[in-house]
Amino acid sequence: MEVIDVWTGHRACMLQSALRLTNEAFADRLGISTRTVATWHSDPDVEPRSEMQQLLDAVFESAPATVRQRFTLLVVRPSSKSTEASGPQPQTLRVAIAVVVRDEEVLLVCRRGDDASGITWQFPAGVIKPGVRPETATVRETLDETGVHCAVRRSLGERLHPVTGVQCVYFLCEYLAGDATNSDVVENVDVTWVPKNAVGRFISADTIYPPILAALEEDA
Repeated sequence: MEVIDVWTGHRACMLQSALRLTNEAFADRLGISTRTVATWHSDPDVEPRSEMQQLLDAVFESAPATVRQRFTLLVVRPSSKSTEASGPQPQTLRVAIAVVVRDEEVLLVCRRGDDASGITWQFPAGVIKPGVRPETATVRETLDETGVHCAVRRSLGERLHPVTGVQCVYFLCEYLAGDATNSDVVENVDVTWVPKNAVGRFISADTIYPPILAALEEDA
């Protein structure tokens, strides 16, 4: 059996293609979020952390011989053909971002980094699956990720994220109930409420979607 020394975003995506799985199905097979799979598509040189390396090893080693052969062909194929055969591209992915406010605080999650940048603070987010309204995905993913019940107050717009290349849809939400807890220990390190005026200490202000900052100032 072929042994993979180090998994990269590119190799992980080639395994996905060899298995002929969508982003969502591949994430389910690994037991991770679709957001992580999208990151591998947008950054093929990234090296997933050790836990992810082990998950990829397990899926590869348990795959049928035909899948492993297809994987080998995809890895050595010229990049133009690999791109053509790689299945769903990250540009088609839409992610709902929840800006949940509670009095003078806003909800943040601390994600585990797959590269040298380490952990990063972000707003709760989740993939908008086909046929699901963005507002529904926002509320559901926030609850699944943080244990917090919220309601969408209004849309803040959408953009193609400048770093991940994923289409992001933003919503201002209000807190309804629940304690903030880390319900996704594979993807996240922590979940917490922070003062609205301190968001810039956790997330670089120049990377925050401007309407979010305007909404937090208006809501203060």
